[in-house]
Amino acid sequence: MAQTPFSAPTIFDRPLLRHRLARSRSGGGDFLLDRAAEDAVDRLAPVQRQFRDILDLGTGSPALADRLAGALPEARLVRSARIAEAADPRWLTVVGDEELLPFGPERFDLIMSVLALHAVNDLPGALVQIRRALKPDGLVIACLMGGQSLTELRAALTQAEIELTGGASPRVAPFSDLRDLGSLMQRAALALPVTDSEPLTVRYSSMFGLLDDLRAMGATNAMVERSRKPMSRSLLLRAAAIYAERFSDPDGRVRATFELVWLSGWAPHESQQKPLKPGSAKMRLADALNAKPME
Repeated sequence: MAQTPFSAPTIFDRPLLRHRLARSRSGGGDFLLDRAAEDAVDRLAPVQRQFRDILDLGTGSPALADRLAGALPEARLVRSARIAEAADPRWLTVVGDEELLPFGPERFDLIMSVLALHAVNDLPGALVQIRRALKPDGLVIACLMGGQSLTELRAALTQAEIELTGGASPRVAPFSDLRDLGSLMQRAALALPVTDSEPLTVRYSSMFGLLDDLRAMGATNAMVERSRKPMSRSLLLRAAAIYAERFSDPDGRVRATFELVWLSGWAPHESQQKPLKPGSAKMRLADALNAKPME
């Protein structure tokens, strides 16, 4: 990984990611993003707040913005897209980068992002910028790919490459674990952080169906340290065979795991619930539990 003493590791080739996203938008669907965008808006239902200034940050298509515009028609909606898109009168679109937000402090009372932040090089820095862009008591809800995503594909490609070449190059991007993401939320000084995980299993006739969907999503390998050589036919066929041997169901279809990790947190505000100070309890735990003292 390329790294300087004062910068985050460079894991992803961000220009390549934008290029592949632009190409995928010209001729492919994204069932996973649509599913996550719908779930993201559903998560707003229990929140008893009115959101007036909303940012859709980096979501790879207008799927989230479209649902937000329908659910909150009175809100002022800004979409920060990674690539230029056709204008939509329901929101303001700016071309920006999740790693360098082009907004001043305390600009939004709701920031949402779907399946974008797992592909930034400096996630801690991005979360800090999100917190700064939130108004006091503003809310962020984000969905990222979690650490259990595409474990089957990673295993099949790694084993096949070791068998055929004696070594392996990075083929599937690393994704953060749920616990790590919760810690990053706290480091970014987001209050009341909550993380949860939703594993989703998708079945295909073969590994090649999964690869086709990843291309349609613009989600193929864009790591800086990736091999620049195209995968050989023999490697693909051997990986597909391993995939079928290890990760197939009785009907012959293969499984692919996508772990959707959800993050939510609030910009600090004096009205928020705070933990009690140590020693301020008015009752002993033993008394509350009716426990007998140890002899």
